[in-house]
Amino acid sequence: MILSGHALTIGYSGHVVGSGLDVSLETGEVLALLGPNGGGKTTLLKTLLGLLAPQAGEVRLADRPLSAYSNSERARLVAYVPQSHVTTFAFTVETVVLMGRTAHGNLFSRPSEADRDAAARALDRFGIAHLRGRPYTELSGGERQLVLLARALAQEPQFVVLDEPTASLDFGNQGRVMHEILALKASGHGVLFTTHDPNHAMRTADRVYLLRQGARIAEGATGAVLDRPHLEALYGTQVELITDHTGRTMFLPY
Repeated sequence: MILSGHALTIGYSGHVVGSGLDVSLETGEVLALLGPNGGGKTTLLKTLLGLLAPQAGEVRLADRPLSAYSNSERARLVAYVPQSHVTTFAFTVETVVLMGRTAHGNLFSRPSEADRDAAARALDRFGIAHLRGRPYTELSGGERQLVLLARALAQEPQFVVLDEPTASLDFGNQGRVMHEILALKASGHGVLFTTHDPNHAMRTADRVYLLRQGARIAEGATGAVLDRPHLEALYGTQVELITDHTGRTMFLPY
């Protein structure tokens, strides 16, 4: 199955953010979207998710236009983890994760045993089962992000789209999220995530897509595209490439 955008012009009413964008994601692969702030990454994600209508071009899911799917059909296939999420209601962590199951029922039906089992598995997977009874509003930013990731997994989608999933996480939890991205790929999911850290992309992504000021700078296999010239063009700064004794590389800004 493929989620793809063709000749997309993206933006908001009266404001074009990017144009001429082609992007695709297959199940069983990881695509990392990199670029500076304000470059159009989140706008592109929201367009691929159907949260924003393209100003030109088309988004397709499998062999159908995304616009032909109902909201519930789309939710059963694609899960979204936003960069930040604030709620004024003190739902428990378990309730927030169970909200991911509404794609399989309706908003007002009582959770089934299968729903609760899926939520429990997701909580266990991220090591946050001990938080199930805690109010979501009382969690740290990093804990909230892990809850949102668990909610996405409880949806049991084909594709998972994450907007800067490690932005508010400590070093250890960043590693956990990167590990889970690889686990999602291994289980046949397609994963698209945005990041400011090319090292995260280098470790987890099959392909990378470089976006600056709404224009694609480069796209392709991670090892071929993630190099010093491309990153310097992308971020407008000098980049140092460090290789350790095992041959693994790391990028650092000057």
